Amino acid sequence: MRVCVIGTGYVGLVTGACLAHIGHDVICVDNNEEKVKIMKSGQSPIFEPGLSEIMQSAISAGKIEFTSDIGRGVAYGEILFIAVGTPPLPTGESDTRYVEAVARSIGAHLNGGYKVIVNKSTVPIGSGDWVRMIVLDGIAERQKTLVSAGGGTIDDKLPEVTAKFDVVSNPEFLREGSAVYDTFNPDRIVLGGNSQKAIAMMRELYAPIIERKYADDPSLPPVSVLATDLSSAEMIKYAANAFLATKISFINEVANICDRVGADVSQVAKGIGLDSRIGNKFLNAGIGWGGSCFPKDVAALIHTADDYGYEAQLLKAAVNVNERQRLIAVEKLQQVLKILKGKTVGLLGLTFKPDTDDMRDAPSLNLIEQLNRLGAKVKAYDPIVSQTGMRHGLSGVLVETDAERLADGCDALVLVTEWQQFSQLDYGTMAKLMNHPVMIDGRNFLDPETMVRAGFQYVGVGR
Repeated sequence: MRVCVIGTGYVGLVTGACLAHIGHDVICVDNNEEKVKIMKSGQSPIFEPGLSEIMQSAISAGKIEFTSDIGRGVAYGEILFIAVGTPPLPTGESDTRYVEAVARSIGAHLNGGYKVIVNKSTVPIGSGDWVRMIVLDGIAERQKTLVSAGGGTIDDKLPEVTAKFDVVSNPEFLREGSAVYDTFNPDRIVLGGNSQKAIAMMRELYAPIIERKYADDPSLPPVSVLATDLSSAEMIKYAANAFLATKISFINEVANICDRVGADVSQVAKGIGLDSRIGNKFLNAGIGWGGSCFPKDVAALIHTADDYGYEAQLLKAAVNVNERQRLIAVEKLQQVLKILKGKTVGLLGLTFKPDTDDMRDAPSLNLIEQLNRLGAKVKAYDPIVSQTGMRHGLSGVLVETDAERLADGCDALVLVTEWQQFSQLDYGTMAKLMNHPVMIDGRNFLDPETMVRAGFQYVGVGR
């Protein structure tokens, strides 16, 4: 099938590359010319394991190309994915201006052939009908231009085009750092829409994935496909992320109680996770959740509830617990070091989670800000940030090139991001380089006994 993906961020680029890998013909559109140039060379502008290899293979096979010409992409694709960003506004609602601009542009470039327009961006509930309206506005604007140029009447042309597209909601459930794997091994595929033809085309598009042809374990049953109305599909995305965020906030609240009563939250999480009704995923206590999805989606759902006269008290509590949890490492530093003014604190990890270069709403940023406010000198080492030299948004912190340089002269270390590489560091050597070998394990990632043997005073979260 011919596919156009508009927007090449974490979702759009992974979606386009993976669809090309399974045999579809894909055009990816982005309005950033420099980014398009990078992608044409076979390089990914974002760090995502396996993505560059998938892109290069698809380029070599002639299955994917990149352009800044949205008109070309719209004309080419049978299925048009809208995958642009929807960043949060200060009010908590999603900023949908990029979605609006793309939908209007799609309408302005529709060529009369039937199209399925797919909302892949995380958009507010009700956006399916709104996108349809914006596309129609784009068509109408184009028709007015044609009429003014002597091309006939709007009544002659408008019905011919508007009857030939449908809107589908197809929310993504990709984890940064595992996005390629998740695309080929999904738990489920959700398709929201009112057109049987559009849903059938989406099933055909995803058929190789549904049938597990590219899965790590092809013997598994076919992937579950849930077909719903537009609003329910949009709500599923928000509800899933809100539930996971709430689950993390819950175990963090339990961890704070464990700290006070002497229980070990790691054992508590294991015990409750064995209950099949609860499960063991997303029960890792630490310094809270961040990134581009959880904060934005929970805030958007709270805002939607407010719009309709309902106060989402549980979701607001999950956010409040998370905001407090981000600074729990500072509290623990104060308990051990007392005064932080004049002390040097090293952060192991900066990105909001391992295996990504994403710094959006990362807990490390809150830590840096608070430690600076308290008069501490802050250093950091991150396997990706240190390697790439990216420093955008990183003020008040000295980024070191390796872990031992980080440890040198520090009064304490805080493990912020649980990069797998951090389990293999020479902590014995690092402890000897420090003024005070203190480790605040903000992810309960390290083995306490190993750290003590290495010479550290170890402090976990809820342990």
